[in-house]
Amino acid sequence: MASILIIEDEPQIKKFLRISLEAQQYTVLESRLGSEGLSMTAHQQVDLVILDLGLPDMDGIDVIKAIREWSQIPIIVLSVRAMESEKVRALDAGANDYVTKPFGISELMARIRVILRSSDQDPVAPTREINGLFIDLAAHEVFLNKQPLHLSRKEFELLRLLSAKPGQIITHHFLLNAIWGEQFITETHYLRVLVRQLRQKLGETGIEPKFIETVQSIGYRLKT
Repeated sequence: MASILIIEDEPQIKKFLRISLEAQQYTVLESRLGSEGLSMTAHQQVDLVILDLGLPDMDGIDVIKAIREWSQIPIIVLSVRAMESEKVRALDAGANDYVTKPFGISELMARIRVILRSSDQDPVAPTREINGLFIDLAAHEVFLNKQPLHLSRKEFELLRLLSAKPGQIITHHFLLNAIWGEQFITETHYLRVLVRQLRQKLGETGIEPKFIETVQSIGYRLKT
């Protein structure tokens, strides 16, 4: 049966969920912290996540966004936040479903069955390795020839986007929209500066790049 990770800090709810899920023959993993849950999602077999939004160390919305950087694993939010705006935020961040507390266990089980039947999980692994460049998407860490690289948030995001489709051209428009937002899609000089900064940290130039290749007037691609 499927493996389900519960990221929840309330012991009674966590215990209730575990007993109910195990009665349906699911394998149950547990975490009370968002950061620990992210690590478990990245490094263990997890088929679905049940996530509370009010966690001790980070907001559940940020957990959803972090998982969605590298995986389409199904996420069901289980929260006391009943406002429509909170539901919209969670769904826009990438949650598959939203259940408010208190909840009916039969309904939750039905939603789990539906999502597991229909889910087409992203085969992308939480780590990527290309030409000696190792990217840990879950931990936001990058190593070049086993030496750590210290990247800014935008530098990491650029590398993440390029490494998602190595060898394929990623357009200026797509990168600008993803990193800065739609209002910046014509500001190609922002992207040129960011690419230059990332290249410097990778120890290369644009003349004979080992990693980031410029496709004139169109975009960039990560060489394989």
